[in-house]
Amino acid sequence: MDDHTLRIEPLTAARIRAEAGEGLAVLLQDAVHSGASVGFLAPLEATDAASWWLSAAEEAESGARSVWAARGPGEAVLGVVTLVRASYPNQRHRGEISKLLVHRAARGRGLGRTLLETAERAAAEAGLTLLVLDTESGSPAEGLYRTAGWTRAGTIPGYAGDPAGVPRPTTYYYKALERP
Repeated sequence: MDDHTLRIEPLTAARIRAEAGEGLAVLLQDAVHSGASVGFLAPLEATDAASWWLSAAEEAESGARSVWAARGPGEAVLGVVTLVRASYPNQRHRGEISKLLVHRAARGRGLGRTLLETAERAAAEAGLTLLVLDTESGSPAEGLYRTAGWTRAGTIPGYAGDPAGVPRPTTYYYKALERP
């Protein structure tokens, strides 16, 4: 990505709420409508996408979720990544990468990797030592995770439906972090 036209910023709960029905909902709809298995079925209505972001804002406000957005020219939201912290006392050393989304018009230019690195760095700075994530097996995202140093933990057949509702296998990955 061109560093002069791209800016990655953390989003506060208030900012997530303000953009839930606009750029963030549009990004989530684009991901689902282009085939990404991110928990929703197609067609994803704008109100449902905005509702998910409003619940993410509540989690951000409580400190359970952090959100970063990548913005391009004109402040368009081109991608996001979220980091969800584990809530149980014996799991506070770990987190989960969730909703790594890149608008289809911005894919293939390294934005997903940049967002992933942003979340990894923030997790390490927060003292987390282990991250996990899951993705549809065979998806383009798998290549990103493997080349970014993530380790495949295993695959569960028929774990989640794709946007058409067809059960697909899901592969879990983990990455150990070093504190800065």
